Amino acid sequence: MATLAQIATSAGVSEATVSRVLNDKPGVSDAARQAVLTALDVLGYERPAKLRRRSAGLVGLVVPELVNPIFPAFAQVIEDALARRRFTPVLCTQAPGGISEDEYVESLLDHGVAGIIFVSGRHADTTADHERYRTLLDRGMPVVLVNGYAEGLAAPFVSVDDREAAELAVSHLVQLGHRRIGLATGPARYVPSARKRAGFVAALETHLGLSRKEAESWIADSLFTVEGGAAATRQLAARGATAVVCASDIMALGAIRGARELGLRVPEDFSVVGFDDSLLIAFVDPPLTTVRQPVAAMGAAAVSALVDAISGQPVPAMEYMFRPELVLRSSTGPAPLEQRPFRAAGRPAAR
Repeated sequence: MATLAQIATSAGVSEATVSRVLNDKPGVSDAARQAVLTALDVLGYERPAKLRRRSAGLVGLVVPELVNPIFPAFAQVIEDALARRRFTPVLCTQAPGGISEDEYVESLLDHGVAGIIFVSGRHADTTADHERYRTLLDRGMPVVLVNGYAEGLAAPFVSVDDREAAELAVSHLVQLGHRRIGLATGPARYVPSARKRAGFVAALETHLGLSRKEAESWIADSLFTVEGGAAATRQLAARGATAVVCASDIMALGAIRGARELGLRVPEDFSVVGFDDSLLIAFVDPPLTTVRQPVAAMGAAAVSALVDAISGQPVPAMEYMFRPELVLRSSTGPAPLEQRPFRAAGRPAAR
């Protein structure tokens, strides 16, 4: 077993506090107790049996996949918050051709979960049948939906402001002198994509004086993948774009690849902005300028709403919108000095 001194040093508390926690004695704040338990975990030691508290119940957490690092980030935050409330999270991840969201829900119900949190699920798809969620709500199952709003569902929604995210990215690029800015995003049927598109178009109208039709011509629909980002960037760069705003960091990595395949340097010739601020994204080459989702705050809000609903407290059926934050790194720079004359799609360049 670790010595009291080791645990106290790691936790940043006194040895007396460590002793009280390990012996489950009163007189210790929740923060100090959590710090000691975290220190035990970090040092690789088992917690004493008397500190292993009984679970308050199972909670389902459904995420679309784990390849995109933003989803493991949400899962980690939500699972930690649930554990602090003594709930045991049951993580359900999807993959192409694998278990569907509906199949996971059936399994979770069979296991008697107390509630379910959906992150970027079918609720984010405007073409999907949302009756599946209404059925859950009608049977009294507490449900919280993250990143994707569906009209008519009496549930709490937790979302990042995608419109503002696009505005932040475009404003930054305009300040750097860019005038031909593209948007690489996923299918428009998804709520986050539709909102980013709306924010992007509004920003080009405001900052560059483009018409709505001209602004929409600088949008390239693709897939939320590295390959999708690369394909969209090649398309936009071929039309003269000097910068691209991407709907995810994964797409932004593809955008950098696509630009380099065209012989463009990032950021000297071509600037790239991502979205999410995923883990390790600051360490790619070049470090990625991105718009950060407040994952910690959003995850905490989702868990708080779910636990309140589980305990029978009234939870407003509304959308809680969280503000994104622009994080400046090295993938964006001043627009090239000699830019090709601006032209909208299908319009010949001025000579």
